[in-house]
Parts: sequence; C-alpha cells; structure tokens
Amino acid sequence: MPRKPAKGYFVRGRFVAAGSELDQELKRELKGSVDQSKTDLKKHSDHLQALGEALLTLRSDLMARLTLEEKLVDALAEARRITNFEGRRRQMQYIGKLMRRLPPDAVAAVEAALEEQRKPSAAETLRLHQAERWRDDLIASDDALTRWLVLDPQTDAQALRALIRQARKDAHATEGAERPGEAQRHGRAYRDIFQTVKTALSRADDEPTDTPAHE
Repeated sequence: MPRKPAKGYFVRGRFVAAGSELDQELKRELKGSVDQSKTDLKKHSDHLQALGEALLTLRSDLMARLTLEEKLVDALAEARRITNFEGRRRQMQYIGKLMRRLPPDAVAAVEAALEEQRKPSAAETLRLHQAERWRDDLIASDDALTRWLVLDPQTDAQALRALIRQARKDAHATEGAERPGEAQRHGRAYRDIFQTVKTALSRADDEPTDTPAHE
C-alpha cells in the first residue's frame, strides 16, 4: 500500500512538515510580523490623529502655505467652533480619518509647518538677545537706565530702579561663592528685569530699537 505523502509545504526550497517544530517556529515568526505590522499601523494612525489636532493651533500664515483638501479645511474650521465635548471628540475622529487620506508629501508639509511654529522666529530670537543685553547693561550701569527710559517711556521707572538695586545686591551677596553668576541668575530681580525689558520690546514689535553699544 503506497505511503501517504506527508502534509506540509515548502519554504525557500525546503519542505516543512505540518506540525513540526520548524512549522511552529515559522508560524510564530509570521504571527509576530503581523502583530508588528498592526502596531506600526496603529502608531502611524495615532500620529496622523495628533497632527490633525495640532493643525487647530497652527498660525494662519503657516496654514495658508499648506495644500489641504477642502473637506479637511472645513472640518478644522468646524472643530474650532464646537464647544461640546462629545461633539468635538467625534469631529476630531473625522479629522483623523481625513488626515489618513493625505499623501505622504502633504503629511510632511504639515509636520514641517508645525515644527516651524514651534521654533522661535528670527525676530523673536533677536528680541531675546536684545533683552539679555539690556538686562546686563541695566544692572551694570546707571547710564543704561537713562537710555532705556528714552527708548521706552512707558516703563515704570521706579519699579525698574528697585529691581536693579535688588539685582545688584544679589550679585554682591554672591561674590566669593563657588558659582556666583549662576546664583545671581536664580535671583527673582534678575529674571524680572529680563521679563520687563522683553515685554517692552515685544510691545514695540518690530519698531527700531536703540540697543546698548558693546564695543
């Protein structure tokens, strides 16, 4: 009586008997790769959902650069109007669905726009550097206060003078300390002078400012 052929299959030219140890190992590997693929898909879906939510906070000038389908633009506008929690949740799910339809280049453009918004603008970076220089000059020199009050007459001169005096006291108190500069920076007056100057520079927006000379 002819012998029944063993049940199995071939993998890369090699016969694998059904139920064998190799068969079980290959099935475990296959299941693992499928599970991993599902995990990757879930992560990508969650990422696109998060991008859709982040688009609600994107500045109008950056949004205008994007080429998004009209349905998505309308859905985002509707989400901004919805105040009901459940209604907003459903709308965000719909936005996530629309985000998953975007081609890769459109997704990359959204990511780039959000990253640009997270980074400080060149103007903001310049303003921070100006505020730091003014703060250091104000603490170091009475003449700097005169120049600052000319630049920003709206400054509360009395309050700023008090902050400067306190910052100088803090600096004097930390002389001889192991890291005096760091200790001074932890003083509240030091930080408040910076914030006062930064706020004034921001208020002036992009108007020309007379920053102290550093020769």
